[in-house]
Amino acid sequence: MGRSRPKLTSPLLPKGVEIIVPPPPYEACSFIDKLLVYASSLVVVGSPLWFYGGILYLYRRWNKYRALASITKDGIAVADDENDNCTSSGESSQERPDDNMQQYKKYKSLTSRYGAALAVLLLISIWRPHGSRRLGEWLDVRKWRLWDAWLNYVGFTVLHDKGDNGRDTKLLLDHREFDPRTSPALYAFVPHGIFPFGLAFSCLPQRGYENTWGLFRPVVATATRLFPLVRTFIDWMGGVDASRSAVSSALSKKGSSRLGISPGGIAEMFETYPKPGFHPNDEAALLKHRNGVFKLALKHNVPIVPVYCFGATKMFRRVQLPHFIETLSRALKISLCLLFGKMGLPIPFRQRLMYVIGKTIWPSLTTGDAGSSLGGEEFNDRVQHMHDAFCEEIVRIFERNKGHYGWENKTLRLV
Repeated sequence: MGRSRPKLTSPLLPKGVEIIVPPPPYEACSFIDKLLVYASSLVVVGSPLWFYGGILYLYRRWNKYRALASITKDGIAVADDENDNCTSSGESSQERPDDNMQQYKKYKSLTSRYGAALAVLLLISIWRPHGSRRLGEWLDVRKWRLWDAWLNYVGFTVLHDKGDNGRDTKLLLDHREFDPRTSPALYAFVPHGIFPFGLAFSCLPQRGYENTWGLFRPVVATATRLFPLVRTFIDWMGGVDASRSAVSSALSKKGSSRLGISPGGIAEMFETYPKPGFHPNDEAALLKHRNGVFKLALKHNVPIVPVYCFGATKMFRRVQLPHFIETLSRALKISLCLLFGKMGLPIPFRQRLMYVIGKTIWPSLTTGDAGSSLGGEEFNDRVQHMHDAFCEEIVRIFERNKGHYGWENKTLRLV
């Protein structure tokens, strides 16, 4: 057992709710903090635009000068687009051989430069020597000043809702020895949001996890590989791919059975306003038919800790696209959406993030590998029991804490 977490209470909070990390003052976010947030958002969140745009730009320039070099090598004079000095297309190489040779050398040199830059960029993106977890530890990335700026910007707050002990289910009453910062566990963060800021700030900045849930490895969608810098930070944190086999393997390894996951995944980002049928005051959690995480928890005998992150869905807004885009996104397991923040840029709106930790939900089995020792029907019943308890707990902590967040009119829909 580690040292106990600090406990604060407030008469403004419901009975049984403790303050683990109090909200920083609004003015704690300085002008420098905002500059760091804006710049890092453009660089990191906007990385697919400038990275793939850069690859396309380099390829087009390389292809252009390669073609020009080939033309001038054959003795055909072409316009020099660098200084607008042109030679007549009717002039032969015999009339101006020196000019053609100079043009050829120039285009050949530019072809080599752009080709080398393109090759280096592609090689680094594939080989990824900078993605080593040890490099992240050496850079001490979790203590960067940048994360303090972000946590001040979002007003990072963490509460623990232990309830009033009046309506516990059988699973929630399992009082096993549990240290929230060291014991094996699956931390389930709801909702995912258009961009998973809730999960990111819970495991990357040291200030985010040291007094709350402790260090864990994030479970991330394969689609994050499309975000070059996001992927690098995930590698530095020891990210786990969201496939069932990868998560199961991580849970079975000694010393790495502490994971953080967003059960709704990428699909959850589409289950909210402006999707038809949703109201601006609706919050959505894609949980009704999501049993995979509970099967893994039962199989590996690890508890699930529900965490609701108020404000995670309001950091960005999205444009409602045709339904087939959502279907394609689900099939490819990538987030095909148009998002925007401040000034229409990939800079998140300033929205306070308030995490509320619920009661730990324990598997009903305590020994062995549940997946191999139970029959199919009995195992599924236990999974469903755990799933139902999780959904009830998410709804409970949402309803009890939405008022002091300022969301009295909000409704949580389980879809």
